[in-house]
Order: sequence, then C-alpha cells, then structure tokens
Amino acid sequence: MAIREIKKYPDQVLRKKTEPVEAFGADLQQLIDDMVETMYAAPGVGLAANQVGVCKQLTVIDVSVGSEETSLIVLCNPEITYHEGEEAHEEGCLSIPDYSTIVKRFGKVTVKALDRHGKEIEIEAEGLLARALQHEIDHLNGKLFVDRVGRIKKEFFKKRYKREKAVSSR
Repeated sequence: MAIREIKKYPDQVLRKKTEPVEAFGADLQQLIDDMVETMYAAPGVGLAANQVGVCKQLTVIDVSVGSEETSLIVLCNPEITYHEGEEAHEEGCLSIPDYSTIVKRFGKVTVKALDRHGKEIEIEAEGLLARALQHEIDHLNGKLFVDRVGRIKKEFFKKRYKREKAVSSR
C-alpha cells in the first residue's frame, strides 16, 4: 500500500467525468488499498479515484470518524437510484483544503454499485453517510462541492482562492 498525492483544485482531473470500472484484478485492488490508506492518512471520510489522478468510477468511504469500529465502503460504478428530502450541512473536501461551506444535499439516498470484487450492492443512507455518498459520486461526475452553492458563495470562494494563490506565489 502507498499514500498517493491528493489532487488539489484547480487540477483538471477533478473536472473529468470518470470511466466505469470493468476489470476487478490486482491493479484495481492495489488502487483501492492505496486510496484507503490515503483517505485515512489525510484524514478524510471519503476519496474518489480522480482525486488521486485516476479517472475511474471508484470511491472509498468511511464515516466512522472517531469510532473504534470502521465502516469502510468501497464502491465501483456507483449511482443514486433513489433520493428524498433535503438537508443543509457544512462540507469540506480533501481537494479544496482549508475551505468549507454549507451545502444542500438530499436527506436520504439509495445507491447501487459494485463492491471491490464486482458484486452488486445497494446502500440506503441518511445523515453523514448520505452526504458522503453524494459528495463522492459528484467527484466521479467531475463536480466539486463548491459547484453546489449559490452564486455569491461561489464568487467568494473564487476570490479567496485567487488571493491565497497570489500570496503563496510571492
């Protein structure tokens, strides 16, 4: 296993729609193990493959923050098949460090996917897990959480990013 570099905004790989996972061999298993290690080291509750530069529909999620028991979920080719309600909570992202804002998401979701071995699975979720699933599936579709906020918040984010970039390049 290895910790991989997490791509940061505005890296273009974060904006690419990912390709379906079709092969479940050793290369995929190594990528999954690396992503899990990278997510825990960051630390984060989710990581999509394109965040480590691989344009595959693969994500790892573990929302057991602070708990001794892990709840690791590995999803290949995930899709939301059902949603209801709406909730607004603060979100951040490993690819946009040091920035968080309130994001509206579905309150409950059902996600259909394949596990790390290609077996079909279905997850019904609410709360933090529902938000994490939606956040990571957005990544796989080339969307960032800042794309889900209003125009004013988005402009604030862009100005802050440009200002911080200017300061760091001095």
